[in-house]
Amino acid sequence: MTSHVDYLLHLADNALVLGQRNAEWCGHGPILEEDIALANVSLDLIGQARMLYQCAAQRKGGAATEDTLAYFRDVGDFRNYTLLELPHHGPLAGNAAADHDYATTIVRNFLYSALMALLWESLQSSKDEQLAAIAAKSLKEVRYHLRYSRDWLLRLGDGTEQSHSRAQAALDHLMPYTQEFWISSAAESDASAAGIGVDLQDLKTDWDCMVDDALLEATLRRSKTDGYVPQGKNGLHSEHLGYVLSEMQSLARAHPNGCW
Repeated sequence: MTSHVDYLLHLADNALVLGQRNAEWCGHGPILEEDIALANVSLDLIGQARMLYQCAAQRKGGAATEDTLAYFRDVGDFRNYTLLELPHHGPLAGNAAADHDYATTIVRNFLYSALMALLWESLQSSKDEQLAAIAAKSLKEVRYHLRYSRDWLLRLGDGTEQSHSRAQAALDHLMPYTQEFWISSAAESDASAAGIGVDLQDLKTDWDCMVDDALLEATLRRSKTDGYVPQGKNGLHSEHLGYVLSEMQSLARAHPNGCW
């Protein structure tokens, strides 16, 4: 049961953290339409996180709720991919020229959505019927996320010289973090063996093809993925997650008994 809960938390934390990162664009989008589009993507992800936290809380029992799992766990308790907690800007975003680098956001959303489109499709056959139902609903949403981010990847990559260089810089920075997708955690291995989860290695070939096709059309070069393999889903995070959580959790922690 512990590994089952940990697997659900991994999926929920991914959605929550990326949803929070995308929400940082609210009011800062390059144009109004894209500001609204990213806000909708963020709401979809946070909605997925809520369903998964509710499912995890039921399995965990005791005093656990979706709120305690989202707002009252510390950095080391989160199991999201390191890729999803990275900032949109700064030296880590290649040649980003602003606090919010749109190329970094688009590339990250594309790489993650490509994975989740495959994963949610597979999880529709999970032996956990509640998780299977969440997967069916989430699949519809993530297919839009994938189409949206892929379309923008093509515009940036095959656009101007500046948009191309910024998209390539974002890809070069973020691509190595995708190594974490393919190294199973104990929770993922146990969930897969129990028929609850999916072995991501079974999805890697399709993910590679999806990514390669998009990059070819976008005239972008696939970046190397050598080096350190991030361990976010094992609780070892970058320094950035603490800042994300402190902003997200501050109100709930200041008023732990508050009702809205």
